[in-house]
Amino acid sequence: MRAGIILAVLLAMFAGAGHTPVRAQQLGVVQSDVLVIDIERLLAETAYGQKLQAGIEAERDALIARNERVATELEAEERDLTELRAITPPDEFREMADAFDTKVTQLRRESERLSRELERRRDLAPVQFMRVVQPVLGEILNEADAVVLLDVRSVILRAEVADVTDIAVSRIDARIGEGPEPPDAAQE
Repeated sequence: MRAGIILAVLLAMFAGAGHTPVRAQQLGVVQSDVLVIDIERLLAETAYGQKLQAGIEAERDALIARNERVATELEAEERDLTELRAITPPDEFREMADAFDTKVTQLRRESERLSRELERRRDLAPVQFMRVVQPVLGEILNEADAVVLLDVRSVILRAEVADVTDIAVSRIDARIGEGPEPPDAAQE
């Protein structure tokens, strides 16, 4: 009878002790108090991160094209204005030159505003990304019974097994895919 109780206790201990690591192994998540993740890789390798970065890149390219188009138009307008100088009365030419200068100043300000807006969206993209993927990262943290998830850039030395970036990339792609539309893109 006593041997039966001891055997039952041992089986229960082994069954309980083996349950969590087997579950973690099946899910591919190491059991650790501290995990690390490469956030830059998440942005570069997940469909959602790639979508955010492609959107920023497309806006940047569009702004460059706009600035080049405006510069070409202004150069042509300046050449025309220079040609008119010889045949236009000074007062009338001064008005035309002042109007051109005002136009150039307004276009420069508009370009600077658009550049600042693009820079702001570029800076906010990682923050938006982390807000959307946080539930997936939280699940990984819980499955590993971890208490902290650190960016790999802030870690000096680590065991490779603590890096859950690959797992996070596949889960983010599976659960979030290309993710929601960026707030500014949805408004435009």
